[in-house]
Amino acid sequence: MRLNVVINTVGIILRYIALMMILPVIFALCYQEYSSILPYLAGAFVSLLTGFLFSLNKASEKDIDTMNKAEALACAFFAWIFFALVASVPYLFYKLGVINSLFEAVSGVSTTGATILEDFSLYPKTFFFYRSMTQWFGGMGIIVLFVAVLPKFAVAGRQMFFAESPNPVEEKVTPRIRHTASWLWGIYLGLTILQTVILKVSGLDFYNSICTSLSTVGAGGFSPNPDSIIGYHNNFITVNVMIFAFLAGTNFILMYKFFVQRKFKAPFKSEEFITYLIITLLLGCLIAISLCKNLNFTPLNALITGLFQTISIITSTGFASSDFGQWDFSSKLLLLLPMFIGASAISACGGLKITRWIFVFKYIRRELNKIVHPKGVYPIRLEGSAINTETAQQIMAFVIFYFVIFALSAFLTGFIEQNSSIAIVGSIASLGNVGPGFGAIGPLNHFNHLTDATKLIFMFDMLVGRLELIPFLAMLHKDMWQFKK
Repeated sequence: MRLNVVINTVGIILRYIALMMILPVIFALCYQEYSSILPYLAGAFVSLLTGFLFSLNKASEKDIDTMNKAEALACAFFAWIFFALVASVPYLFYKLGVINSLFEAVSGVSTTGATILEDFSLYPKTFFFYRSMTQWFGGMGIIVLFVAVLPKFAVAGRQMFFAESPNPVEEKVTPRIRHTASWLWGIYLGLTILQTVILKVSGLDFYNSICTSLSTVGAGGFSPNPDSIIGYHNNFITVNVMIFAFLAGTNFILMYKFFVQRKFKAPFKSEEFITYLIITLLLGCLIAISLCKNLNFTPLNALITGLFQTISIITSTGFASSDFGQWDFSSKLLLLLPMFIGASAISACGGLKITRWIFVFKYIRRELNKIVHPKGVYPIRLEGSAINTETAQQIMAFVIFYFVIFALSAFLTGFIEQNSSIAIVGSIASLGNVGPGFGAIGPLNHFNHLTDATKLIFMFDMLVGRLELIPFLAMLHKDMWQFKK
């Protein structure tokens, strides 16, 4: 691995992250919250200075163009680490403390949506806009953004794109990966603008509309309202958020085919999308039945609530239209399932992703067939493409490591907190970037009462989950730390 290439690339990204920090400054000026300008200027300065120092270690365009997979994985890993560190700087000005500032920042950039905030009235509007903004940039991915807009990454972008957004079936929509990234971000921006306009028309002010849209399309779940979507008391807003959260969990390449290429049958030819749709509807309806039977919800309210919370959890958005932490055991058990599933690959959501689950079940079916017919050949196909042995091994390793990290996090957290609910639900909610869990860390509660050690474990889970393990696991290999010029 060429260290100068990695450091220089991360430096370039940090310099442009500094520009992103100017957006809350503009927001503060518009809302005349002049005291809120300094925190974000400080964040921009730290990002710019760090990026400049990293860029002193020059790497030529030829060096960046010849970036290999290991270097791309290292760039993705360190870019997200430093993005989280820089994003925590403004929170320090609000006296959150170092650990809590890092927690809120990591939760934001990883689109997890877990918060340490107890009293929302203590903070200005710019603060909540910034929280939602970090989720929006984290949703599609900062590297995908910079691949789209920076000419320097025109060639190396392919390696970096798939390092940040791994997919068992490598797919692109245009011949050049930069154009692919541009289209994905264009759709992402378009959905955000459309939702903001619809929410504004439905009666929300611009502030609540933009913050809610940034967190919805980014599949993050940070809300400017302390009661999340419950606080708006409006079924139209609830349905609006539900629809856009579902789209945020849909494969953006599939959306490109549908909206841009006008291949309207594409979703119905995608086994991933069909499975995503069926699981969502099935779990939503089962939860609705449980709510009607056990908590006396009206049928319509139960259906809206069941579908909303299923979509919110399976897409790792984490909004709440009901305090599901207070539901009966059966309803909560059903809601726990989507935490382990996740939505689509190449989307804003977290979790294992449905396409990997499809592979696991096909893999199990193949092994059962081979027991009965040892000489039979049973290729596994995803989206019509045969999966080779190397890719199959990588997917199974991914799934195994995912549950190993979950188990270790749950064990350590349980030992620290002496609470099995916080341990199990908190670990999968953090690793899957879901955010809220049940009980003490439910949708209307916070994580501030947890020990600093638990917060650090959950931060680790959030980042590893957002990076989808691959860059993190690569960093554990000794060959990654053999540097060359």
